[in-house]
Amino acid sequence: MCGRYVIARAVGDLVAATGAVPDESLGGGDETALRANWNTAPTTDVPIVLERLTGEGDDAGRVRELHVARWGLVPGWAKDPAVGAKMFNARSETVLEKPSFRKAVRARRCAVPANGYYEWKKAPGPGRGGRKQPYYVHPADPEETIWFAGIYEWWRVPEGAEPDSGALQPGRGGTGSWLLSCSVLTTDAPEPSAEHPVLTQLHELHDRMPIPLAPEHLDDWLRPGEEEAPQLVDLVRAEASRVAARWVLDPVDPAVGNVRNNSPELVVPQQELF
Repeated sequence: MCGRYVIARAVGDLVAATGAVPDESLGGGDETALRANWNTAPTTDVPIVLERLTGEGDDAGRVRELHVARWGLVPGWAKDPAVGAKMFNARSETVLEKPSFRKAVRARRCAVPANGYYEWKKAPGPGRGGRKQPYYVHPADPEETIWFAGIYEWWRVPEGAEPDSGALQPGRGGTGSWLLSCSVLTTDAPEPSAEHPVLTQLHELHDRMPIPLAPEHLDDWLRPGEEEAPQLVDLVRAEASRVAARWVLDPVDPAVGNVRNNSPELVVPQQELF
C-alpha cells in the first residue's frame, strides 16, 4: 500500500519533466505555489499530471495539464467527499471492476509525482511491544521522480458546502465548483531477487507497493481512452518490479508516524530500531 509519501518538487521541474501546462490553481507555474510536503497523508492536496481531450472533429486534440488534487478518490456519485479518505489506494487487480474506480481507470488516468514513499515494518518475534520501523523508499538518484500510476475523478460540490481545498475548481460557464481527487494504484510486492536485492527488501517490507510508471509508458498511461485500459493496467503492473529495482530503502525516524511532523529531516537515514 501507499499511505504516506514525499513530494518536494518545484512546479517548473514537474512541467519540464512532462511538458504539462500548470493549472491556474498552481499560479500558472509560480514556483512558490507548490509547497514541499515531507509527510503527505490521505486527504492532502497533491500535484497530479493528466491529459484531457479538447475540441471536436478535426479540431480534436489533447492537452497535458498539471493540477492540484485531493489524495483520496471521491466518485462522482458520492454523497460526501469524506469517502475519499479510505480510497487513496486502488488495487490494480480489481480496479477495472470496483464501482468506485472502474470509470476513472477507463477514462481518467493520471500520474502522481513523488520523491519517495514511507512504509513500516513490524518488529520480528514476540515481546517487541508492537514496534514498527519506518523506511523511506526512494530512487537511488535523488533527482529522479517516481511517477505513480493514478486515477482521478471530478465531484460536483453542492452549493454552500465547499470544502477548504486547493483542489476546488470552478465549473464550466462559472456555475458551481468541482473537487478534483485522485488515487494511487497498487500491486503485489516484488518477488525476492538475487540479482536485485532491493526487490527482496520490498518483498519483506510489505505485501503491497504503489505502481511506478516506467518513463517510456507515461504517455500511454496518460492518454485518454477507455478501450486500452485493461491492457495498460496489465502493462504497468508487469513493469512495476523492473522500475522498483532502482530504488533504495532507508530506515528513518519514527517521527514520520505523526502526520504533524513535516520536514526534510524525516528522510534522513537513521539507525534501525531492531
